[in-house]
Amino acid sequence: MIALDRVTKWYPTRGGRRYILRDVSMTLPRDRNIAILGRNGAGKSTFMRLVGGIEYPNSGTISTDLRVSWPMGLTGGFQGSLTGRQNSAFVCRIFSTDRREIAERVAYVWDFSELGEYFDMPLKTYSSGMRSRLAFALSMAFEFEVYLIDEITSVGDQAFREKSAAALEERRGRASVILVSHSMPMLRHLCDMGILLENGEVSAFDTVDEAIARYQTLLREAPGMTGRAQAEPPAAVAG
Repeated sequence: MIALDRVTKWYPTRGGRRYILRDVSMTLPRDRNIAILGRNGAGKSTFMRLVGGIEYPNSGTISTDLRVSWPMGLTGGFQGSLTGRQNSAFVCRIFSTDRREIAERVAYVWDFSELGEYFDMPLKTYSSGMRSRLAFALSMAFEFEVYLIDEITSVGDQAFREKSAAALEERRGRASVILVSHSMPMLRHLCDMGILLENGEVSAFDTVDEAIARYQTLLREAPGMTGRAQAEPPAAVAG
């Protein structure tokens, strides 16, 4: 399980503290696939970074006894002057010291990402889509018990999207997912419960349909709150 104990997360703004989570305590079950919903600016990506250990709360603790992935889609941790291969090898060394295993994982990333010769070019020459493909392939190179997915499955052409969806479906047979997506059909397909973030509070729903219904009600009540003015804070760089 993943346990949040009195977790508070806020960012400083000109108008004062902007709270993403306020004194939240909850347990994310191991055997459920969880959809994360909320209006733009509610803190969905921040929530994922907290669960993945990329960011830390201002107070409270997040603990787990599971092997949790970093948020798939997070590309801020890459080093721009290094190549895709070098970035991949660096991450692989964090999880293994065996040279043969590292080489096999890097080869997997090269094959899955379909970056071709760009795999040996600096990340600063990549488009955002290419970075996301590398991040997705790198996540798939490891066996996690929980995969954190943040809109990554929309990356690439149709063939790559289908390949990514198939890979996730295969992993879902032996792992669970926590998913952020604006695609309601995708949430319904991959998830069986939902969490809604709103004004620093978190509501859990036993079914994803209940969560989606509440989310859509919020959008109807305050449609003007979904614009860019409510954009979430930029992702922190992992390093």
